[in-house]
Amino acid sequence: MKLQQFWSGSGINKNKGMVDNLQRYGIVTSTKVAEVMQNIDRALFVPDGTPPYVDSPMAIGYNATISAPHMHGMCLQLLENNLKPGMHALDVGSGTGYLTACFALMVGPEGRAVGVEHIPELVSSSQENIQKSAAAPLLKDGSLSVHVGDGRQGWPEHAPYDAIHVGAAAPEIPQPLIDQLKPGGRMVIPVGNVFQDLKVIDKNSDGSISVRSETSVRYVPLTSRDAQLRG
Repeated sequence: MKLQQFWSGSGINKNKGMVDNLQRYGIVTSTKVAEVMQNIDRALFVPDGTPPYVDSPMAIGYNATISAPHMHGMCLQLLENNLKPGMHALDVGSGTGYLTACFALMVGPEGRAVGVEHIPELVSSSQENIQKSAAAPLLKDGSLSVHVGDGRQGWPEHAPYDAIHVGAAAPEIPQPLIDQLKPGGRMVIPVGNVFQDLKVIDKNSDGSISVRSETSVRYVPLTSRDAQLRG
């Protein structure tokens, strides 16, 4: 779903205006998600010269993108019950750090928000972005961290996770991510090659998983660093 026809030309230049429009069009219905998206200014997480509040994905270099605001709002809502204070959240393919910062605000200083990104330059710039944002104190106290790594392997150190978000499309759901999901936890991941679905995976108390499709999406592929850079 693309909303940019509704407001890209309307001169909205404030983060709150972007969130107000997501609420107006029924993408964001959660007060908590709206509050977090208002507190984490998207302009801090897009490349200079990029219009930050247009509802469109943006190229961030290295054949990677930052998702459109409506996708971030949708994923935050799908994971909201697994992003309560004190919970653990993993953001795979954390890119510019935007969603990782949102997760950190939701789980708070007693929780843990972890970003994993295989492009070292993006990890460095995402840490700089976060330092300018409302999530800066959480990066400083260590409850928010971003690491260089192959996100397909998750990040075992802080597992199990209540919430896992994957920001790139996998041909199939990586087993390490299923293993690192806590019983009662939820993962949101785009799955597919040319045609992709945003899958919602819930791990039941007995360790079995339930999978459903939320919507059709287009994400860059979840792949190795070398394959991504070859583009």
